[in-house]
Amino acid sequence: MAFLLRRPFAIAATLKQTAPKSSQATVFRAFHNAPLKQQPRISKSQNVFRDTFRRSYQQQAAHNPLAQGDVRQRLMYGAGIFGATLLGINLIFNRETREDGGMPAYERAYLNDTFLHTGLGIGIIGVAARTLHMNGWSFRLMSANPWLVLGVGLVGSIGTMYGAMATSPHNYVQKYALWGGFNITQALLLSPLFFMHPAILARAGLYTVGMMGSIAFVGATAKQEKYLYLGGPLLAGVAIVALSGLAPMVIPATAARTLMVTENLWLYGGLVVFGGFTLYDVQKVLHHARMAEQGLIPKDPVNESISLELDFINIFVRMVQILGMSQRRK
Repeated sequence: MAFLLRRPFAIAATLKQTAPKSSQATVFRAFHNAPLKQQPRISKSQNVFRDTFRRSYQQQAAHNPLAQGDVRQRLMYGAGIFGATLLGINLIFNRETREDGGMPAYERAYLNDTFLHTGLGIGIIGVAARTLHMNGWSFRLMSANPWLVLGVGLVGSIGTMYGAMATSPHNYVQKYALWGGFNITQALLLSPLFFMHPAILARAGLYTVGMMGSIAFVGATAKQEKYLYLGGPLLAGVAIVALSGLAPMVIPATAARTLMVTENLWLYGGLVVFGGFTLYDVQKVLHHARMAEQGLIPKDPVNESISLELDFINIFVRMVQILGMSQRRK
């Protein structure tokens, strides 16, 4: 059900609100303010061409979020926020630490292997989405029927995901082929995000890594199986977030207040739900590591990484939309 929450056409709707008017106003303002002197026609065209590109360049620099202030100061500020967040989450949610002398070596190795596959999967999605966007795939996706995008996206994502999970880890070729197909499917759906400003994408990625890293630290150092009970409540929460994400397809556009409530529920409620899923998934990885050490199940870091990839994608998409909305208010 987590795939329903990404709502690919919400990305297109967000991008549609960000771009057009300012760029058109820039072009018309540039031609309107072009000098009207008694000069040959070629000279006028050259002046208009030069003024147009000069004004557009200056406006892009004014809206660049990284152009104002010292980059080093911003990095220090971000590191301070991350450290304070990590400390606060650890004090609130991790008052009872492990009593078995710390994480055993086999748990640490299994967790590191899972994080390695998660990072590799996120990298494949990012590179593939960028390549697809540069080849014009994003324009074709945004102009397609949203119901078709939803149906094909769900079939492709769920099919490759469950195919990879059902494949034995000893069958390397088939398992990694299906896992790669799952990552490519996510890239096909997420490529329109590259219409956003690169600085917004970078900040969203940094915030997502910081949020998931701090929560994963809490899950890794907490008592064994302390947060595994969250599975049921999180499934109920993800169902509510999924319904709120599908609300714009059912509720008429005249119900603006209701749509605003469902949008906030999809954004901020989704952050809370998938932050909880990150905590749950990390403890589930450690639980599976103990079971694998006892010989009850085979080690399968690919299956574990798929859950963490979904957590990352859902948090990242919401971070991008929140940052895009805050940028438009400035």
